[in-house]
Amino acid sequence: MRDGLRIFIVCAIGCMGVARAADAPRSSLAATVGEEWPRWRGPRGDGTWNAPKLPERWPSEGLREIWRRSVGGGDAGVVVAGGRVYTMDLQRSQEEMERVLCFDAASGKELWAHAYGAVYRGLQHGNGPRAAPTVSDGRVYTLGALGHALCLDAVTGKAIWSIDMVRDHGARLPTWGFAASPLLFENLVILHVGAVPDGCYIALDRGTGKEVWRGAPDPCGYCTPILIQHNGRPQLVCWTPEYIRGLDPRDGRSLWAIPYKVTYAVSIASPIFQEGIVFVSGYWEGSKAIRLEQGATLLWEQGQLRGEMSQPLYRDGYVYLLDRSSGLTCFKLRTGEKLWDDGHRMTPRGRDPQASLVWLNDADRAIILNAEGDLILARLNPTGYDERSRTKVIGKTWAHPAFAGRYIFARDGRELACVSLLESAAK
Repeated sequence: MRDGLRIFIVCAIGCMGVARAADAPRSSLAATVGEEWPRWRGPRGDGTWNAPKLPERWPSEGLREIWRRSVGGGDAGVVVAGGRVYTMDLQRSQEEMERVLCFDAASGKELWAHAYGAVYRGLQHGNGPRAAPTVSDGRVYTLGALGHALCLDAVTGKAIWSIDMVRDHGARLPTWGFAASPLLFENLVILHVGAVPDGCYIALDRGTGKEVWRGAPDPCGYCTPILIQHNGRPQLVCWTPEYIRGLDPRDGRSLWAIPYKVTYAVSIASPIFQEGIVFVSGYWEGSKAIRLEQGATLLWEQGQLRGEMSQPLYRDGYVYLLDRSSGLTCFKLRTGEKLWDDGHRMTPRGRDPQASLVWLNDADRAIILNAEGDLILARLNPTGYDERSRTKVIGKTWAHPAFAGRYIFARDGRELACVSLLESAAK
């Protein structure tokens, strides 16, 4: 029975990794299993997942746990590629060490752990790494909370290169540690490290780790940049503690900049880009929408739309944002006009509200992991928040989960769990 389950999970997770995320129409396999999750915010980096057909409600007895393994501290997100699960943690048994961890997706067996010294002395909220790994072409790229950048063999965990960005490149450690995930573009891995001079973003050669370019003089924030296509050219859209910027990802050259200085440097949630509009939202100063045409102009700003860590979602002209004062909030992207909020029903009100929101396919269904470890099925549309079901899958967490095959892979500061999205806990 266990061997059969293993074979099914490997097929369900691994087979989708062979297909391109943009393939259409979706195959019969895609109707029963979902894409892999090889990077921050999923296969396209925007919180969308081509998922299997899920029920409207979870079973009353909850969902079946496939496996659960112990991990150390940290808020690093989980990623899945090639039938393997990756995350990072902090160990304090003897000396402080960050680790990159790799588990078999089917069994939860630890396949390897790559450890290195990382002393968290004085780091605020020093519970462990913050940034999700990035997996591509048989390699794993990571950025630790203290600035250790690694490229590892995805199968063996062997180091291909390892760089201390603080020591070797002049990176400046932010108050809560480095938190932006490595972003890949062509033969480059782009890191947000706030190096001096002019190295808010540094691009390294993916094969050697050698610096190729650096760009922007701003200090380091916590926000993973996004890659977009605009006017037929790629752009790196960045949010730093001082500016919202567009950079050329090929050489780091500045394309445009809109001032946005934020309190305590907490530029956290990645921008979104839709309908020619870049949108960002901050904890104290609120939201800005920027129209990209030949250059960049401020379209609107709204001081009462205040997100924090949770990534907003966009669909059909509307944005769904976890506002720190009102809860999940829906508004029009083009104008900032608010339509509704959920009164903190999705995730509890608090100083730092958090939830990971992901679209399921192309309709209005979302799957959400909130800060309490509740997995939620809901419909999000301009008429309101329609929660259909919730069930507990993990402890309290800020870490973003991964979805792959028919499973969620979620972690807190003590455990990593694989839970079926289709099977009852009673089985």
